[in-house]
Amino acid sequence: MIDIRQLSKRYNGRLVVDDVTFRCEPGTVTGFLGPNGAGKSTTLRMVCGLSAPTSGAALVDGVPYRALPDPGRRVGVLLDASAHHLGRTGREILTLSAQVLGLGRDRVDEVLDLVGLTEEATRKRVRGYSLGMRQRLGIAHALLGEPEVLVLDEPANGLDPGGIRWMRRLLREHADRGGTVLLSSHLLAEIDRTADYLVVIAEGRVVAQGSRDDLGADDLEETFLRLTGAVE
Repeated sequence: MIDIRQLSKRYNGRLVVDDVTFRCEPGTVTGFLGPNGAGKSTTLRMVCGLSAPTSGAALVDGVPYRALPDPGRRVGVLLDASAHHLGRTGREILTLSAQVLGLGRDRVDEVLDLVGLTEEATRKRVRGYSLGMRQRLGIAHALLGEPEVLVLDEPANGLDPGGIRWMRRLLREHADRGGTVLLSSHLLAEIDRTADYLVVIAEGRVVAQGSRDDLGADDLEETFLRLTGAVE
């Protein structure tokens, strides 16, 4: 479970995340929606222990991420698909991480197959990857430790329509096995068919949350645009 309680973050006197509260239950995909600059990525960084909250708490299984035993095996994270070392191959990146996590090379082969990166692709240096290939590598890295919890920021960015359908199916199956997925996007269409629960954020504050039915499934896109200030 991910439990975010009255979470706030202030940068240089500016409140970029303001009293955000929601929960992500096991067996569900939670869509975290909002326009660019709404505070989504900052919230996810606090969930993953990369940024300290100004106030409030972000807990995974009841404790902060940094207090988890063996966090890389408990939480799979994709925050920036371009953050990998550009001079290494995809296989090298995953092999190094597998060694840190105490995993064998067979797990590297498993996740590469799972995300559809070919042997030829994984032997290329990451600087030569397309954005879609980097996203697939990032998802493979998040899945490497067989975590129960996935925290993904804009994972569909750069994927073609077939890749987006593949990602939806992958995350849906993870949740159906009892896993917890927190999926951030600024595009409703990317996660509308996948998410069980939606949290909409604008200007650092949660402006709505609930199921599709709670938010008005008949015209969810219009509701989303109105809540985030994109339309009057």
